[in-house]
Amino acid sequence: MENTSKQYDDIIHVCRELFTKKMSDYGSAWRILRLPSLTDQIFIKAQRIRGLQQNDKRRVDEGQESEFIGVINYCIMALIQLERGVVEQPDLSLELALNLYNQQIDITKKLMQDKNHDYGEAWRDMRVSSLTDLILQKLLRVKEIENNAGKTLVSEGIDANYQDMINYAVFAMIHLKR
Repeated sequence: MENTSKQYDDIIHVCRELFTKKMSDYGSAWRILRLPSLTDQIFIKAQRIRGLQQNDKRRVDEGQESEFIGVINYCIMALIQLERGVVEQPDLSLELALNLYNQQIDITKKLMQDKNHDYGEAWRDMRVSSLTDLILQKLLRVKEIENNAGKTLVSEGIDANYQDMINYAVFAMIHLKR
């Protein structure tokens, strides 16, 4: 599992770099997005990944990896929005946004390590397409929870679903780098 931790960190490093560059270009304009808007952005990314996996021809010269990075970064934004709430104007400095990003990744990586311990890194035997399907399933769950005003009877909350999507996307990227 030590190798998984390093691979995880390497993937997150790439994602954090892009997040940092986009924060430098756009600031924290994403802070005005409500959770359903972020969920829809993640859904678009996941649908594109599935399309890339199923279609031989593509018209946009971007592969699965950039879309998985988008899934990860939008999920982190959603987790930050869950914690801090939506605002009417951008309100985060680059430094604070990166601190919040790192906090969410620390929590999510710990979850991954705990689940990997219990499941024995079963994801290593999964296909990237299966990980994509799991992300889409989690998105449909999140949409249903959002449609129910966040109420669940027995299910985990929205935050756990975003964390699982991050971890599935990281696993997919690890597979793609092989």
